[in-house]
Amino acid sequence: MKWPWQSAETRSSSSLVALANLPTGQWGRMDAGALMRDGYIGNAVAYRCVRMIAEAAASIPLTSNDEDAAQLLAHPSPDEAGHVFLERLYGDLQITGNAWAEAVTLAGDAQPKGIFPLRADTVRAETSAQGALTGWAVRQRRGQRIIQREADGWSPVLHLKLYHPSDGIYGLSPLAAARKALDLHNGAAAWAKALIDNAARPSGALVYGRDGGSLTPDQFDRLKAELEATHTGSANAGRPLLLDGGLDWKPMSLTPADMDFAGTRHAAAREIALAFGVPPMLLGIPGDNTYATYREANIAFWRLTVLPLVQKVASALSIWLSARFDDVAITPDLDEVPAFAAEREALWSRLEAASFLTDAEKRKLAGVGE
Repeated sequence: MKWPWQSAETRSSSSLVALANLPTGQWGRMDAGALMRDGYIGNAVAYRCVRMIAEAAASIPLTSNDEDAAQLLAHPSPDEAGHVFLERLYGDLQITGNAWAEAVTLAGDAQPKGIFPLRADTVRAETSAQGALTGWAVRQRRGQRIIQREADGWSPVLHLKLYHPSDGIYGLSPLAAARKALDLHNGAAAWAKALIDNAARPSGALVYGRDGGSLTPDQFDRLKAELEATHTGSANAGRPLLLDGGLDWKPMSLTPADMDFAGTRHAAAREIALAFGVPPMLLGIPGDNTYATYREANIAFWRLTVLPLVQKVASALSIWLSARFDDVAITPDLDEVPAFAAEREALWSRLEAASFLTDAEKRKLAGVGE
């Protein structure tokens, strides 16, 4: 038995069928290319969150107790400054949950002379039959190249990743966790754009044959084509509709709930910001703000989101470069962060008032050298 609503068109106005069964929601893909396209490139909220975190984290300089390592971090490549290199790593971590950097050495020299970031969507893990990581495959314009560990076990590729509970190789992106909110935000924008293209109103209904009559298939197709060509889209807004032959136009209006696209988008935007750890107040998103002032929200952003990310990357760089630089230690220089200025002043005031401490002890507690 064929269901009556499987027909693509309803050509008779003598009966109407309304279906309330909603289809299953279709959510976007989780791969790196899709997250870049739908999130960073196609969504303003995600773009701003990634830029805020990456630029703030890259503004904190990384220092080292080794002069060669410090010089390498300050100028990792001939065409790129250190903060630009770090900004790319932080950005890839937020978009895809993974970031890769490759160290380049010269023949006969063990220490790296340059560090180059690798595009996150071009790197793939090479594993053994048992699932152990054996190297990295980097896609190029023609083919790919495999980067494996050197003879002493050191890997020329540094892999930074965010914690993923079900994957031991790849990390989990904040955009992946906020994928549903991202699709909802983009879908609300597409819905609003469709309304604007259709003169900001839904389609009406043409009623024919109040006494039970109906249009022939040819009349139905001709009338439908004429309406789509001359009476839909923003360019045809306000154009009068000429009716004859017993046709009657019944316009339909949107309810206030249907028009509340702004509220839906703001709720989705707050969820996207939550996944990144950016207070909605800093993004100008209206709604329930947790922090009383902009200053409190800014300090929380630096303390709870930016600083842990910088310390994570600094620790990873220290472990990675320790095999090529003796006992290297890479630490973030927090004295260069304006957001922590008030905390530094409070610490110095407490140390200055501590009469039971020597000057050497005060300088050590303040993080200042001898």
